[in-house]
Order: sequence, then C-alpha cells, then structure tokens
Amino acid sequence: MESVHSNHAMSARVRPSIRYLPVSLFGAVMSIAGLALAWRLASKSFGANAAVSSAIGVIALAVFVILSFSYLGKLRHYPDVVKQEFSHPVAGSFFGTVGISILLLSSVLASYSSAAQLIVWAIGVVLTLALSTIMISRLFNGNLAPANAAPAWLIGGVGSLDIVVTGGAFTSDWATQVNLLAAAIGSVSAIVFFILIFSRLIHQEPLAVAMRPSQMILMAPFPVAFIAYVNLVHKLDMFAALLFYFGLFLFLVISYRLVVKPAPFSPSWWAIGFPLAALTNAGLMYADAIGGTVLALIAGLLLFLLTAAIVVLAWRTVHGLMTGRLLTV
Repeated sequence: MESVHSNHAMSARVRPSIRYLPVSLFGAVMSIAGLALAWRLASKSFGANAAVSSAIGVIALAVFVILSFSYLGKLRHYPDVVKQEFSHPVAGSFFGTVGISILLLSSVLASYSSAAQLIVWAIGVVLTLALSTIMISRLFNGNLAPANAAPAWLIGGVGSLDIVVTGGAFTSDWATQVNLLAAAIGSVSAIVFFILIFSRLIHQEPLAVAMRPSQMILMAPFPVAFIAYVNLVHKLDMFAALLFYFGLFLFLVISYRLVVKPAPFSPSWWAIGFPLAALTNAGLMYADAIGGTVLALIAGLLLFLLTAAIVVLAWRTVHGLMTGRLLTV
C-alpha cells in the first residue's frame, strides 16, 4: 500500500503543470516573428514567396496568444511562483521577452495594417521601457553575486534597441524621439552588461548546463544594433559593417561551443532563436546593400540555419508537451 501511495506521489510530482511554464518561452515568439521578418526580406533579396513570411507571422501571433493566456493562467493560480520568477536576478530578465515579442509582432502586422502596427508598437514600447527600467534599476540594490551576471541581463538592453529596430518605419517627431531615447538606453546598457557578462564568463564558474544555450544572447546586441543604427541614420556605413561582422564572429564562436558541449533540450534552447534571427535579418540587409555572391551566400546560409533551428526547436517543444516531458520542473 505504501508503494502505491509513493507511485501516486511521484506521478503527481512529474505531471506537467502550468506552474512550471517559464516566461522565457516567449523567446519562441521572438524567434518565430524574427523568422517571419527574415523571410519577408528574403522575398525581396531572393524572390522567395511572400506567403511564407505571412504564414510564419500568423504562427507567431498564434503562439503569442496561447502563451499569453497560459502565463496569465499561471499568474492567476500561482501568483507567488510568478513573483519569485520576476524577482530572480537571472530569470527575471526574461520578462523582457514579452515586450520584445510585442515589438516584433508590430512589424509582422505591418503587412496588414499600419494603424495596428503603430498601436501594437506603442504598447511594446511602453512595456519594454518599463521592464528595462525595473530590471536595470534593481541591479543598483547591490549585493548581487558576480555569478549572477548572466547573458539574460542583456535582454534589457536588446529590448530597448528593438524599439528602434521595429520603429524605423515611423517618421513622426515623437516616434523619432522615442527611437533616440531607446537607442541611448539600449546601446549604453548593452555595452555595460556585455562587459560584465564577458568578465563573469572568464573569471567565474562556467554557466550551468541548462543555461548554456543562453550564451547566444551575447551575440544579439550586435546585429540588433546594426539594424537599429541603419534605421536611425538611414544608411549602411563602416560602423554598421563592424557591428554585423563582430556579431557573425560571436555566432561562430558560440555555435561551436554549443555543438561541442550540447545541453539537454529544455525551453532555454529558445534563447538561440532570436539572436540568430537578428543576425539573419542583418545579414540579408547587409548583403542587399553591399551586393556580391559571397555575402548573398552568407545571408542564404543564415536563413537556412535559422529556419532549420526554429523547425527543430518547435518540434522538440511540441513533442515535449505531447509526451509530458515539458513543464514538469
């Protein structure tokens, strides 16, 4: 009888629950939306069917709606768990993925309605700046262990830069000032956090196995800054090229490390999606502006890798949900 009770207790512990839904899973929305925008650029650069971008964009919107309602359910039933996640010095940074998702979806909506694009972008701006302010200001409380300087900290800076990435189409005076504000916050904070995180990775213990995929976030500020900078100055110059090439360099270095020492699959693997999407979009823009077979091949290869990565991540996530292996811890 005791054995039966033990088995029941064990099955209850491993049963999937919304309690274990991580906010970092909104990285899936960022990744899929970034893929949609990449295929939109590919339709111009390579003549790809525009319907591909539209279909992926619809999927991104659907995933965002599902995740939003699911996480609101978690907030309703497990408010203390959400509060603990939000207060965590590392996991709390992933709340910034919600605002970034909304910003990217505003660009996805650009194909359907400019009014909807502006409204959704404005919502994303408010949410992203608010979360960036909270995440950055609470670091000033002090007493944080150096090991807490994780790549996820960069989400605050990258999020602000994404305001410029997705708001480049708006030319009104107020939108221009918002973009400049976001560029200032994002660029400076990204530089500071990049240095802190780089130092932590050199001098402290290696990242936990589950956090290894988040190393790819280290690459994200450079292609995101590339797109934001081009949107601000309306040209592609040498500084923009330096941002793109350093992002490409970091992608190669980090990819090699992830392949050599892969971590078991978990929702944290979605952390590779958006940085790769940003690099792919930057690569497509750079190849289109500069021209040349080599750059076109690089952009095409990045698009292939991004598409393959999103397909694999999506399949592993759905399979994990269907088999009950996901959302158990």
